[in-house]
Amino acid sequence: MKENKILVVDDDIAINELIKVNLELSGYSVLQALEGTTGFAIAKQEIPDLVILDVMMPEVDGYTVAQRIRQNPTTKDVPIIMLTALSELNDKVKGFDIGIDDYLVKPFEMEELKVRVRALLKRANKIPESMATKELLVCNEITLLPESYSVKINDNVAKLTPIEFEIFYILFQNHGNMVSSKKLLKDIWGYDPDDDIETIRVHIRHLRTKINKISEGKNYIETIYGGGYKLNI
Repeated sequence: MKENKILVVDDDIAINELIKVNLELSGYSVLQALEGTTGFAIAKQEIPDLVILDVMMPEVDGYTVAQRIRQNPTTKDVPIIMLTALSELNDKVKGFDIGIDDYLVKPFEMEELKVRVRALLKRANKIPESMATKELLVCNEITLLPESYSVKINDNVAKLTPIEFEIFYILFQNHGNMVSSKKLLKDIWGYDPDDDIETIRVHIRHLRTKINKISEGKNYIETIYGGGYKLNI
């Protein structure tokens, strides 16, 4: 069985080493970098199975490294977990817009990090349901374009991140019915998200903004307060 290779990029030596030791005890091979430029260089050379990336680093911050990883053809699909001491909503939006896959606020429990690592590696090795068909998915004025992670409404097209597309795909398959936040998190991330509903709120907010720009005034994504979300077609 292939040993998953994980790159940890964090300028805090103690945290970097703590993550390394715990992941190695869980059977992973771990690469380390203490600053962003080195981290990106290692990512390009080694093509890790996952990157754990701190936000606040000197000279080159985590957002810049994540953006470079996503723009590079050889690393663009590598899952990224972003670590940060910041918990404000706009910081999460910025990270998700770049294309990070998960977000963990310091201080965090090592077991929680390992759960998220396992879930992301499992997701990365699984073909998304929306990509299992090469055919276009169409309902009324909406067309889903899985290979480009895009949604077309009438003649207008919105490019989504992979996670945003998976969320929209699930809502699309269940259009007219409510999909709970917990179901979205469970289906996409693969772990029980009891205390992480805010992640879906951020993604939905960002997704709704993109869809509204091409919707010609129609509000497709409805929030069912206390429950979840519904796509109205």
